Amino acid sequence: MRIIAGEFRSRTLQAPMGLATRPSSDRLRETLFNVLTPRIAGAAFLDLYAGSGAVGIEALSRGAARVAFAERAPAALKALRGNLANLGITGGFRIDSSSVAAALKHLSKENQRFDLVFLDPPWDAAAEYAATLGFLGGSASGLLADGALVIAEHRRKEHLEERYGALERTRLLEQGDAALSFYGSSLGLKSETRGTHSSQVES
Repeated sequence: MRIIAGEFRSRTLQAPMGLATRPSSDRLRETLFNVLTPRIAGAAFLDLYAGSGAVGIEALSRGAARVAFAERAPAALKALRGNLANLGITGGFRIDSSSVAAALKHLSKENQRFDLVFLDPPWDAAAEYAATLGFLGGSASGLLADGALVIAEHRRKEHLEERYGALERTRLLEQGDAALSFYGSSLGLKSETRGTHSSQVES
């Protein structure tokens, strides 16, 4: 894996050992950040099921003001912390090593707010998508800043709902076996992305 653009462009990242974590491919991250480019500078970014931290670190590289990582697998945490250290990143981030549900509760109690939220649970953990998106569209909706965007990476064949509480899917990008579902709750966001609803990126 490598960082695609920004301050740490072309620097390599280590992936966790074993098969429990499936890092986002460079190509899919490039697709994701092509969409997020207008929003990323100065943004507060939440990276859930962070794994190696590749997505959150890419956000820092491209100018995000701060990133919160949520990851509890020991191998993934070791890779995440190692990647931050190897890049010399000493500030602008926090790591929550509890479950994603617990991390969201911690952040909610602290009245944290995020402009961008990315989640990439294990593809076989379908219940995690429903639980986390439902939480973000419901009792944890206070974590979302005005106009916030929530993006879920998932298997292309995995069915995600069009709505999770206040969250409504506004865009779907597909690439190979993977897909990115974009959710928002503000009228401004819906207006902005309505013209690209269900657009696809072919493999």
